Amino acid sequence: ISYIWTAEGWLYLAVVLDLFSRRVVGWATSDRLKRDLAVEARRRALVARNPAPGLVHHSDRGSQYCSVDYQALLRRRGILISMSGRGNCYDNAMVETFFKTIKSELIWPVAWQSRQQAENAVARYIDGFYNIVRRHSSLGFQRPIAFERKVRQAS
Repeated sequence: ISYIWTAEGWLYLAVVLDLFSRRVVGWATSDRLKRDLAVEARRRALVARNPAPGLVHHSDRGSQYCSVDYQALLRRRGILISMSGRGNCYDNAMVETFFKTIKSELIWPVAWQSRQQAENAVARYIDGFYNIVRRHSSLGFQRPIAFERKVRQAS
């Protein structure tokens, strides 16, 4: 979960990132740092992907991800739970890298007047740029959606 400062106060952003393709498959924002934020991002990811049992869900040890009901839904879907070591941000480096990228390319250059303004910009960035336009060196400089399409066609 990352924090975005606006003139109205903090906006919190939770994402679910597919580590294979670097695609953001679920995300949510809220003005409150509560479990529901992570639950909504996860719900959107499950709707978008409908993963088969055996998928590994990795997160940090934030209270949102450690909550009983958050983990119970993952287990009911047959999703394996993996959590970073205590106080080790490097265990969740891919998501931390995404947050650094969105902050340096979108968040930090702007003085956000409202949470809604920031949320709209995040939506455009993730759904209209990051997933479909932005190239990733780890994917051979391909875009996440194009990379997924290419893998599907090859299989």
